[in-house]
Amino acid sequence: MAKSKDSFKAFVGAGTEARKREHIETVLDTNVAAKGVTTGFEMFAFEHCALPELDLDNIDLSTTVFGRNIRAPILISSMTGGAAVGGVINRRLAECAQELGLAMGLGSQRAAIEKAELADTYKVRDVAPDILLFANLGAVQLNYGYGIEQARRAVDMIEADALFIHLNPLQEAVQSEGDRNWRGIITKLEELIREIEVPVVVKEIGNGLSADLAKKLISIGVAGIDVAGAGGTSWSEVEANRQSDPLIRKVAHSFAGWGIPTAHSLIEVRREAGSLPVFASGGLRTGIDVAKAIRLGATLCGVAAPALGAADEDTETVTKHLQCLIEELKIVAFCTGSKNLEDLTRAPLRRINDWSTVDL
Repeated sequence: MAKSKDSFKAFVGAGTEARKREHIETVLDTNVAAKGVTTGFEMFAFEHCALPELDLDNIDLSTTVFGRNIRAPILISSMTGGAAVGGVINRRLAECAQELGLAMGLGSQRAAIEKAELADTYKVRDVAPDILLFANLGAVQLNYGYGIEQARRAVDMIEADALFIHLNPLQEAVQSEGDRNWRGIITKLEELIREIEVPVVVKEIGNGLSADLAKKLISIGVAGIDVAGAGGTSWSEVEANRQSDPLIRKVAHSFAGWGIPTAHSLIEVRREAGSLPVFASGGLRTGIDVAKAIRLGATLCGVAAPALGAADEDTETVTKHLQCLIEELKIVAFCTGSKNLEDLTRAPLRRINDWSTVDL
């Protein structure tokens, strides 16, 4: 993807804006996958149904989340914004989401809160009027001057249906310019949830959420949880590759295998969440991964890095990529005798090691 590097050379900047450009470039051009940890989905397999008694063309993958109809349970996960090239990518992703009827999250909007002229790099409603759209801010910013006002600005900026508050303590810890004070955030988050007018979904960014934290988040009134587990992109690897200080780089590389695998985080959080929406992201690469996540309790399934690479090409490329993923999901439903997502949540799933039935 040499053209990505060339495009970045045309931009100059500092602070949050520059960091956003570096993050995009690093994910596109460097191997920043987690090392020594997998998503855990490879531990499960569906029981094949050799006589499904279904019409493949009539499989229904639709669902409804926060009042928006979604044609397939796919979330284009929060990735970018705050830099010109990020704005181009966001519009391509949004065009894809509109065409396929998917949900989408924008990258952290801190850059546009700090510099209003960057807001356009996040605005996609004109090309995606019907999608479920998530605004996005970092939880740690609640300790650095952010609050209800900034959250409302983020939502209003993009005409969002809901707000992601992301948790990224490891990324901040291994980042030379990272925010290190995380004390008291749960109380501030509870106040934000109480005052903001849209649903708030708390998400990790690639290291997973535990059952204990899920309980705390549910107790303060979150509208949903995105487990964003380990096994996909490692943000400590992203940070390692953009640091010039060899000591900081070494420390960041040490955490390439850190986190709760996505499948295991999903199982734990689903048990605590009751009817609350739970999203699964972190290393989902195929429609088979998505199907396993749905079976293990996911409401929506997030895809990020592969979609980012495709969107760096053009809208058609990212649309074809996600059409392929949706077709794989539909075939899994067909080959498990599932006419819709509700049936898929009950499809026989086995553990690979002993072929025992998964009973959640």
